[in-house]
Amino acid sequence: MFAITVNGQTLNLDSILSAIKENHPAMKMYDADIRSMDEASKGAKSWMPPELGTGLWMTPYNPSMWKKPADGGTGMGQYMISAQQMFPNKKEQVANERYMQAMSSANKEIKQATLNDLYTAAKKSYYMRLVTEKKLKVLDENEHILDFMIQSAELRYKNNLGKLDAYYKAKAALGNIANQRITMRNEIKQQEIMLNTLMNRDKDLEFVIDSSYTIKSYTEADSNYFLQSRSDIKAIDRNIEITKLQQDLERSKLKPQFGVRYDHMFGFGGLPMQYSLMAMIKLPIANWSSKMYKASIESLSWKSVSLAEQKQMILNEAAGEQQSLLTSIESKKGQIELYQKNIIPALQKNYQTMQLAYEQNTGELFELFDAWETLTMTHMEYLNQLQDLLLMQVEMDKVLEQK
Repeated sequence: MFAITVNGQTLNLDSILSAIKENHPAMKMYDADIRSMDEASKGAKSWMPPELGTGLWMTPYNPSMWKKPADGGTGMGQYMISAQQMFPNKKEQVANERYMQAMSSANKEIKQATLNDLYTAAKKSYYMRLVTEKKLKVLDENEHILDFMIQSAELRYKNNLGKLDAYYKAKAALGNIANQRITMRNEIKQQEIMLNTLMNRDKDLEFVIDSSYTIKSYTEADSNYFLQSRSDIKAIDRNIEITKLQQDLERSKLKPQFGVRYDHMFGFGGLPMQYSLMAMIKLPIANWSSKMYKASIESLSWKSVSLAEQKQMILNEAAGEQQSLLTSIESKKGQIELYQKNIIPALQKNYQTMQLAYEQNTGELFELFDAWETLTMTHMEYLNQLQDLLLMQVEMDKVLEQK
């Protein structure tokens, strides 16, 4: 289909796009972010850490009272060791796990949407270079034609068989070709740098591309197609799901949480060892402690509404852009077909007629030059129209998210 040669190695367009997918820093960045989120989700069911404490408990400031008195009583004060553990709410753990496991799903779709943008940039650069190289070939052919005109005019003038009425126009046109060639070679180099940058390799690496291309046919896609194929829309769907999971997590935090506390005391001065064992409960359902969770749940509800509207906006834009591009592509195909079948063949015949008349000394140089100039300008305009069509196809591929 499309091919380029790099140091003897031939790569087609799919290989270039594959290199972008594998090597572009943006793809590696998203891979790292996704891995980071997936690793973080592994701790979703962790318990709260236990709390330990130690120190004096109900101990008098006067150390002499710590000792056992002479009357056979007991001293006062204790040394305590305590441990406390809150038990996780099972529903909260499950909700947290689902939420954290889903977090990377949106980034996976955003990665694909970014890759679609990179593919679009690469294909635009590729086709712009392709058309520019076709223009260079036209310049090369025209340079030979102008050389013929100039040499022939000089010879005829020396032999008193012709005039110099178009001679200098041909000389100027030859210089203009040299100027255009410089501009086009710079354009080719710029596109070469762009492609190398997208493939994340040496920017000065030179290559050539195949001149073949394909004119595609498109059919109208409905909203179901965009819902299934567009990564940016699927990313919004994932974010809506994540928002609902986050709501579930916030609701689970309104449930009571239980725990246990154990204290062990070593008595001073013959005071017996003692302990305490207590059950604990957190009550976030109280009005003064539940406001934060309820506010977060309400906020997330509106975020879901916002995401749904954003999704509809992208769907509308995609459908409208598709319709516009379909119309433009069909119109551009009709124009190109006219150039190919009618305009350029007619102008070529006109040029050939003028050339034959000039060679037979029945035509003038200015007539031949005008025929050549009209044909050349039309050929260049045809290539401009072709480039427009190819770039429209790239935009359509982007809208439809086709490689």
